[in-house]
Amino acid sequence: MSASHLVLAAAAGTHTPFASIHYWQAIILGLIQGVTELFPVSSIGHTVVLPALFGWHNVANAQSRPESFWLAFLVGLHVGTALALLAFYRRDWQQIVGGLYHSARRRKITTPVERLGWLLVLATIPAGITGAALEHELRVLFAKPLAASCFLIVNGFILLGGEVFRRRSEVQERRRTRIEARRARVAAVNALRDPQAPPPPATHVGQQRHLASLELREGFLIGVAQVFALIAGISRSGITIVAGLVRGLDHEDAARFSFLLATPVILAAGVYKLPDLLGPLGNGVRGQTVVAALFAGVAAWFSVRFLSRWFTTRTLMPFAVYCLIAGSLLVARFA
Repeated sequence: MSASHLVLAAAAGTHTPFASIHYWQAIILGLIQGVTELFPVSSIGHTVVLPALFGWHNVANAQSRPESFWLAFLVGLHVGTALALLAFYRRDWQQIVGGLYHSARRRKITTPVERLGWLLVLATIPAGITGAALEHELRVLFAKPLAASCFLIVNGFILLGGEVFRRRSEVQERRRTRIEARRARVAAVNALRDPQAPPPPATHVGQQRHLASLELREGFLIGVAQVFALIAGISRSGITIVAGLVRGLDHEDAARFSFLLATPVILAAGVYKLPDLLGPLGNGVRGQTVVAALFAGVAAWFSVRFLSRWFTTRTLMPFAVYCLIAGSLLVARFA
C-alpha cells in the first residue's frame, strides 16, 4: 500500500483504502434512512446533517463530491426502503398493477383502482425526469450541513402551511354547512306554512374528497411538488402530503398516496444508481451497503406501519415543530 493510499484512507476515517464506511455507520445510516424517508422530516437532510454532527468526516466529505462511494451506498438505502414499502402495500400494488393493465387494454378508466394507478403514473413522471437529469448536481450543490439545516426550516414551514390551509378549509366548510342547514330549516318551516312552496334544498355535510376523486392533472401537480424533495432538507413525503391536503384530501388519504408514490420513485432511483454499486465506486462498500439496505428496510416497514395509523387521527403539526426547532439549532451549530 502506497503512502498516498494511506493518507487517503486516514482522511476518510477508514482502516483500509477501500473501506470508506464502517459497518456500524452503515447500520445507523440505514436506520436513519428508513425512518426519515417516510416521516416528513427529509431523509436526505438527515443523512447530510447527522454525519457532520457526529464527526463522520469520511461520510460528510463523500456526500458533496461529484464521484465517491456515497453514490454506490445510496443504492442500498433506496432499494431497502422501496422493498419495505412494496412489502407493506403489496396487496394495493397487486390491484394497482392489475387495474393499469385492464385500463390500458380497454383504453379507459372505469374503477377507482384504475384511476389511482394512473394518478401514480402521472405523479411519478416529474420527479423521475428531474431526478435523472439533475439529482446528481443538486446533491453535490446542497449536500452541505448548513444548507440542509436551512432547508429543514423551510420544510417545517411547508408542513405548517399545509396544516394552516387545511384547518382554514375545514372552518370554511363547517361555516358553509351551518348556513346551508339553517336555510334548509327555514325552507322546511315555510313549506309547512305553504304547501305550494318548493322543497327545501339538500344540505352538504362536507366536501371531503376521496383519493380516487382526484383528477389526473392533480396527480401530476402532486408529482411536480415532489420534485422539490431533491433538495436536501425538503421531505418527499411531507411535501406530497401537503400537496394532497391542498387538493382536499384528508391526512389518511394524502399520506397513503404519498407512500404509494414514494415506492416507484425510490426504487427507480436505486436501480438507476445500480451501476455505481457494481462499478469501481462500490469497491469496499458492497457489504456495508447490503447491511444498510436491510436495516433501512426494517426501519421503513415499521415507520410506514406507524404513520399509516398516525394519520388516521393526527396531523403534520408535530413534525413541523420538530423541523423548525431542529433546523434552527442546526443552523446555529453550522453557521
